Amino acid sequence: MPRFLSISCLILLICTKTSGQISNYRVYFGATRTQPQQIILRQWQQNRETRYLTVNPQTLKTAVVNLPASAVQPLSWPQIGQQFNRTPYLRAWQGEQQRDHNLQDAGLERADTTERGFSLTIDLCPSHKPLDRSVFEQLIASFEPEEKPVPVTITITGLWMESHAQDLAYLKGLANRGDLDITWVNHSYHHRFDPRLPLAVNFLLEPNTNLNDEILLNEQAMLSNGLIPSPFFRFPGLVSDKAVFDRVLTFGLLPIGSDAWLAKNQQPKQGSLVLIHANGNEPLGIADFIKLIRQKSTAIRNKTWLLYELPTSVADASEK
Repeated sequence: MPRFLSISCLILLICTKTSGQISNYRVYFGATRTQPQQIILRQWQQNRETRYLTVNPQTLKTAVVNLPASAVQPLSWPQIGQQFNRTPYLRAWQGEQQRDHNLQDAGLERADTTERGFSLTIDLCPSHKPLDRSVFEQLIASFEPEEKPVPVTITITGLWMESHAQDLAYLKGLANRGDLDITWVNHSYHHRFDPRLPLAVNFLLEPNTNLNDEILLNEQAMLSNGLIPSPFFRFPGLVSDKAVFDRVLTFGLLPIGSDAWLAKNQQPKQGSLVLIHANGNEPLGIADFIKLIRQKSTAIRNKTWLLYELPTSVADASEK
């Protein structure tokens, strides 16, 4: 196992809006003492309460919970690995350790290859342009009522949240109305990018990047905006190296890539993690996706071409 942070940690489930200032946010590994046991990943203080981010090791669903100290069992990561080694979450994490550490697109690219469809991932990198709402409107129009709510994964950055409060409220409204079932993924806080630099020193590989801040500050921003961070992480630009990839694993996160970036003419397969950007900077990818779902309209109605929820797909794939 790679070397882990010196602090302890856990994982759970739920979907409630948080309020109040967050303080003492940290990586904290452990498990709940009540059954079914959840793994704890983070701990913080909010509204004079101790809160935890947990993950269900069977379903990979996360939650924010308030727990007294007596309900928490602190564990080291190796102890979590031993106690939960047969669960889908630990199997998926162990599988991440074995992946090729390419400069581009390291991480999970396909989930359950027996699926009759794929998982849609939508990136919200920093942008001055408004959210491309057309893709969400087309999703809902095309997949309801066959799939309601429509499952979608949104990878989000702190800087995008800072400058797009109304767009974020729009997305949360779609989820609250039951139109979308959103899995929120950490995509780093700043998502720095310099087009003049080679990939080997760009994005999170830029010298002096503070990975702790990129991950933990973004999680705090997500929680402050009422979003529950999932156990997944997507590298900005899909760029990483072995060192930064292994460090992301030490946070208990599962890196995801994509084998079907539509703007690059990569076509989805069964179980693909399809990638598009809805931050206004990739109209070609959006147009290609809308064209694709229109072409598949009959298969969607017959439920032979569907969208799949990412946590469930990864959990199912780890069992095969």
